[in-house]
Amino acid sequence: MFAFAVFDRLRAGLPVLAAALLGMILLAGPMQPVHAQARALPDFTDLVEQLGPSVVNIRTLQKASSRQQPSGPGDEEMMEFFRRFGLPMPNGPKQAPRNNRSAPEEEVPRGVGSGFVFSQDGLIMTNAHVIDGADEVLVTLMDKREFKAKIIGADKRSDVALVKIEVTGLTPVKVGDVGRLKVGEWVMAIGSPFGFENTVTAGIVSAKQRYTDDTDYLPFIQTDVAINPGNSGGPLINMRGEVVGINSQIYSRSGGFMGISFSIPMDEAVRVVEQLRSQGRVSRGRIGVGIAPVSKELAESLGLTKAQGALVTSVEAGAPADKAGVEPGDVILRFNGKPIEKSIDLPRTVGEIKPGSKATVIVQRRGATKELSVTVAEIEVEKTAAKPGPAEGKPKAAAGQVLGMSVSELTEAQKKELRVKGGVGVDTATDSAARAGLRQGDVILAIGNVEVGSVKEFEAVVAKLDKTKAINVLFRRGEWTQYALIKPAN
Repeated sequence: MFAFAVFDRLRAGLPVLAAALLGMILLAGPMQPVHAQARALPDFTDLVEQLGPSVVNIRTLQKASSRQQPSGPGDEEMMEFFRRFGLPMPNGPKQAPRNNRSAPEEEVPRGVGSGFVFSQDGLIMTNAHVIDGADEVLVTLMDKREFKAKIIGADKRSDVALVKIEVTGLTPVKVGDVGRLKVGEWVMAIGSPFGFENTVTAGIVSAKQRYTDDTDYLPFIQTDVAINPGNSGGPLINMRGEVVGINSQIYSRSGGFMGISFSIPMDEAVRVVEQLRSQGRVSRGRIGVGIAPVSKELAESLGLTKAQGALVTSVEAGAPADKAGVEPGDVILRFNGKPIEKSIDLPRTVGEIKPGSKATVIVQRRGATKELSVTVAEIEVEKTAAKPGPAEGKPKAAAGQVLGMSVSELTEAQKKELRVKGGVGVDTATDSAARAGLRQGDVILAIGNVEVGSVKEFEAVVAKLDKTKAINVLFRRGEWTQYALIKPAN
């Protein structure tokens, strides 16, 4: 009886105990780490309301025969998609009458893209490829008003364009600081994929300073935001409601989104737009050099503390770099005060400098650091240098055989053509030299960080080299100068 009485009392007190425990849990909050509570998924609704009116749809028209129909990769599949689901083709072309024999010229739809308001007086930013080849550009605002736009300018190198519509009172976007953008940060895009206007997608920043095969100039922002045809030219927006990029490219093997998108950083885009706005085109600096990356092994052999800089592989005759004294084989470490961490940094750094301006160049040349002064020129079509080969029938060296190659003297005519003071021609390359990439016809300018002007000098340098360590060889192949590393045989 006593046991049952105790059990009844405990059972009667359970609700009170349970209520007390529940209250403690509610006061204490969810049983999870504090950092996990702060990582809730973001709400983009306020950003959409704020930025939506600043995003526009861009349609382009092109003059063509009325019997011609625009076509391109994926057009048939896209039309089948809309037919299958009973949807109207967005901005789709109208079929011309079959009995129209005169085929008069008319404007037909060419493409669909996006853009955003840059100023209250009607300046719109978009991609250069969106308006490329268009005879007419139509801009549709969120409130469905449509305007014919005037092309102010376009820059294919950066894929940035500026157009203007005659309207006032627009709401321009707020430009964000790309320097504050972090990998893993949430971002959002608004655009017109496949012609569906005002479509919102979101994701995170996957990487910064990303270069693609299509450009050696722009350091893209990589995201996993869903971007598809029609999104091009639209804004990439951070959680503070600031535009940090212009959506420009996707990586795809199918033609559709595969999780990798690229956006033009707004700091780069604004620089371009300011020039388009003031002069209708973009002028960039150039110094006339060919460059290549510096590998870790090459850096060690050159005495650099780390793999950095841009290796000069060629110098254009008469170009600013040539006049300044830059030589093939130099490693450019700083340009106009800015460090060159990777070779790809140099074109962008030089390009930002106004043509005609003077800049300082810090180079590493065969173990020594030199400071040169260069007057930057404006970008133009690169010239092509001659491609002479090494001399034949001239005195040859035997010392090089230990490195797997034989060399011979260059004629004065060849030195003049190559614009070199010395060097020796490679006649054969086997074993270690062949594995390093050297071949017949190359011209060796320096070995082991020591210049060689003749076969005799080459033999003397090779005789003193430590054959148990990797040896760097500066050589010329055609119009390009580069380094090779001859490694000791195992």
